[in-house]
Amino acid sequence: MMIARLALAGFLAVAAVPAASAAAKASVYDGLWSVLIITEKGTCDRGYRYAVRIKNGRVGHADPASSSFRISGSVGGSGAARVSVARGDQRASGTGRLSRNSGAGRWKSAQCSGVWQAERRGS
Repeated sequence: MMIARLALAGFLAVAAVPAASAAAKASVYDGLWSVLIITEKGTCDRGYRYAVRIKNGRVGHADPASSSFRISGSVGGSGAARVSVARGDQRASGTGRLSRNSGAGRWKSAQCSGVWQAERRGS
């Protein structure tokens, strides 16, 4: 279901307002990440896995040209993550925390909610 895709927002389940500490400089969290989105409540699909890129502390698509939804967010210096995903009028947001190589958090949309898990995949 589309909302579960939006759950990528669940990733960091990475609110659209970027964290103030996300500066335009390299971050220890920069690189490619694999994010698993799991639905716990609601009628969204059970789970999805997405490739995400963090660059200069900003969260975005690993391959923006191949995506039909918008993702934005940030990871602060302490690893605190905030993300928003939208497609049309559907939205999901998430929060959580990253360490150097992994992370976890919660996400929610109007219809569903759940958790996310992330693993670093490269630079």
